[in-house]
Amino acid sequence: MAKILCVLSAIVFVVKTDDVSEFNATITAVNITLNSTVNRTIAFKTPVFSLFSTTTTTKANKTVLGKKNMRKRNVDVKRIDQDEDGKHETKNGTADVKKETELPYPEPCRHTEAQTRRGTGTPRHRHTEAQTRRGTDTPRHRHTEAQARRGTDRPRHRHAEAQARRGTGTPRHRYAEAQTRRGTGTPRHRHAEAQARLGTDTPRHRHPEAQARRGTGTPRHRHAEAQARRGTGTPRHRHAEAHRHAEAQTSCFEIVGAFQISCADCPPLGLKSLRVDDSQFQASSYLRMGLGPHRARLNIQSGIEDGDMYDGAWCAKYEDQYQWLQVDALRPTLFTGVILQGRNSIWSWDWVETYKVQLSNDSETWKTCMNGTEEAVFVGSRNEPETPYLALFPQPAVARWIRINPQTWYWNGTICLRAEVLGCPLPDPDNVWQHLSEKLSGSKDNLDFRHHNYKEMRKLMKAVNEDCPRITRIYTIGKSYTGLKLYAMEISDNPGKHELGEPEFRYVAGMHGNEVVGRELVLNLMQYICREFRRGNPRIVRLVTSTRIHLLPSMNPDGYETAFERGSELAGWALGRYSYEWVDMNHNFPDLNNIMWDAKENDTETVKTANHYIPIPEYYTKEDAFVTPETRAVISWMQDIPFVLSANLHGGELVVTYPFDCTRDWAPQENTPTADDSFFRWLAMVYASTNLVMANPDRRICHSEDFQQHNNIINGGAWHTVPGSMNDFSYMHTNCFEVTVELSCDKFPHASELPTEWENNKESLLVYMEQVHRGIKGVVRDKMTKKGIADAIVKVEDLDHDIRSAADGDYWRLLNPGEYKVTVWAEGYFPSMRRCSVGTEARPTICDFILIKTPRQRMNEILAKGGRLPQDLQLKLRAMRLRKLRVSTKAINQRRERSRKARGTRSARAPRPLTPLA
Repeated sequence: MAKILCVLSAIVFVVKTDDVSEFNATITAVNITLNSTVNRTIAFKTPVFSLFSTTTTTKANKTVLGKKNMRKRNVDVKRIDQDEDGKHETKNGTADVKKETELPYPEPCRHTEAQTRRGTGTPRHRHTEAQTRRGTDTPRHRHTEAQARRGTDRPRHRHAEAQARRGTGTPRHRYAEAQTRRGTGTPRHRHAEAQARLGTDTPRHRHPEAQARRGTGTPRHRHAEAQARRGTGTPRHRHAEAHRHAEAQTSCFEIVGAFQISCADCPPLGLKSLRVDDSQFQASSYLRMGLGPHRARLNIQSGIEDGDMYDGAWCAKYEDQYQWLQVDALRPTLFTGVILQGRNSIWSWDWVETYKVQLSNDSETWKTCMNGTEEAVFVGSRNEPETPYLALFPQPAVARWIRINPQTWYWNGTICLRAEVLGCPLPDPDNVWQHLSEKLSGSKDNLDFRHHNYKEMRKLMKAVNEDCPRITRIYTIGKSYTGLKLYAMEISDNPGKHELGEPEFRYVAGMHGNEVVGRELVLNLMQYICREFRRGNPRIVRLVTSTRIHLLPSMNPDGYETAFERGSELAGWALGRYSYEWVDMNHNFPDLNNIMWDAKENDTETVKTANHYIPIPEYYTKEDAFVTPETRAVISWMQDIPFVLSANLHGGELVVTYPFDCTRDWAPQENTPTADDSFFRWLAMVYASTNLVMANPDRRICHSEDFQQHNNIINGGAWHTVPGSMNDFSYMHTNCFEVTVELSCDKFPHASELPTEWENNKESLLVYMEQVHRGIKGVVRDKMTKKGIADAIVKVEDLDHDIRSAADGDYWRLLNPGEYKVTVWAEGYFPSMRRCSVGTEARPTICDFILIKTPRQRMNEILAKGGRLPQDLQLKLRAMRLRKLRVSTKAINQRRERSRKARGTRSARAPRPLTPLA
């Protein structure tokens, strides 16, 4: 009686609204204590999840009430309780409080209807919404299986499968499929699908859905869900939940309360992307700290040596089937699958071959994921440890904790794995403001945050060009091995033309095809600059009008398409990294470092040794040189445009590296600075200090190296030697300064991570571009004609790296603040020297030079003595080698095009198989 009085005294206010998409609702909760049994009832502004719970001996019961009818917004909320048999009944004011589990989530991985068929579930776990819709659950109309257990039905009405098991049913009423197998059923009562195949069914017994399509079924036999909508069906003749279950198996949609969630849309939990914190991992045991549960992240990389603190997997201490890895999602989550991978190690060979999955709502009571009446066993890694393998659950399930329980593993290894978990986070009844923080964690910029394959990338670039035709231009710099064009976008106030004194800037992304963050950031940057320029953002307007910006989103489109086909979680660590010919393009540029170092060692007069504009080696220009068409295209692009500053966008770490990337004497690791080391450090620090993740002192180490001790910047050679890198080639063959930015720990993050990646890098991308205006700039002109002098050498005292003027005579020399003595000379002119001061502001100091030609009398004297006029042989050699490279590239492209056309002709001439007439 005390319980009844307490229940009657509880008042729950339901807030009505027309906007069901917002979650910031007024919530009224009434807490009722009934002899230490807590019953918490919460009414939400929006329709909430109608969830099931299993009967246990705990004393806590949380029931979440929502709108039971999605089609009617204003409804009366009635109390729904369960009788001892699990039947939901609507009562007015009185109820028996049952002891249920702590959290209102369904028994993991078991579909209620599937439980009923297997005999493993009770009607107490049936779908509440279906029971509410029927509202006619008298003993006559109650679910036949419940009737069979209560003994209130006649054999005629008992569940056919139960009859078949007990032998109390007649063939007329036995389960149709069982009848078909035994041959004791007539066509009239056989399974509808079998009848349809045999053609012996009547409209009366045809499949309800087929009847609905043909219009031959009566309301008595029509599809149960349609009947429920029309209110003409009874539970006696149909079960809507069975139809929903079959549909979920086909299209993989899960209906949770008032929400429909596609299994394919559930993103990764965030083990790979580090959104899941180390503290959320637990394990039954681990071999050592370096192989602890926090290392069980998909694609995590180990160090060079095994046995340190940063190994490449979680490994169990014991080799038995009682080992497990556990992840706490911190909130109710609809789990849909697991991706597994073996251990990353140079020296060890370990992976898990099969495993089970267990789920829990309280981390104490665990339920194994089921496949029918048996525990589901999922397949893990096969034959090697690096390829990720996806296993989708037979039925998605809601829980908070998930465990991976290895069953078998590589016979010559031990239990080691890396994993990712797929799941849709659900609203937490105890944290109604949660969605607000999630909303704020994305991006405020309305950009196209998704992965773009080749066709979608072209569409996006075309859309940006159509939105901002006055400041954008799309052009191609070449083609990939498979013929995909290398598209670039120019953003300038005068696109298509180099303006005197305006520096040229470039971003190159996608050199490694599977490192996709840079690709998407460059595409987002195009959209952002276009939109903000149209809005009149003064910072963007100033940047566009003073800089000629070039954006190459995909240098390796062939590799990207390979990775894109597998997807963000299944591409692994290396799939798509290389070109179509399996070449790492960041090792494919000419190695000019060793040419320069060898020349300095062999030349006694170091002043004669070239320190810039070093020509391409002869072997590199030949047709049989192992140079990718993408690399050739980029080299030609560098020659055509006088770039001043660039960044090469990569992924897989969080660090900015600067030249030299190649070490002397092939040392694996050695700090190898350039003459402009201080300015390169400045450039790297500008990007790293404005990147939201790199600047976070509490961030986790990506894999095995702590770059925070270096302020997230490092000399390329000090990290690892990279001969033939684009950074070094750009610095030594052209005027352009270039750094490499490792943007993210995750090379190929899920699309849901892209807004965060944009916010982390937006300011860095903009402020780095602005650095192109530091140092000095000017024009080198002829005193008599006032025309610009091309290829004039600009030398800064005490800096052993020179630059050249562009075709119009303008130049840009990036320098840190300070006083500099600058000398300029050109072939046939006297040198000129002046002092230039560079300030701390992000704008260049103007230093123009006027050169005077050498007197003809002096030239004649030299020729009369049999001497030769000084010539810039290095410049001529450089130009000659470039011509050879372009000739060989053209020949290779023509040969490849002829081969492609020949293959197309052969395939067109091949006889096609005859197809039968319809």
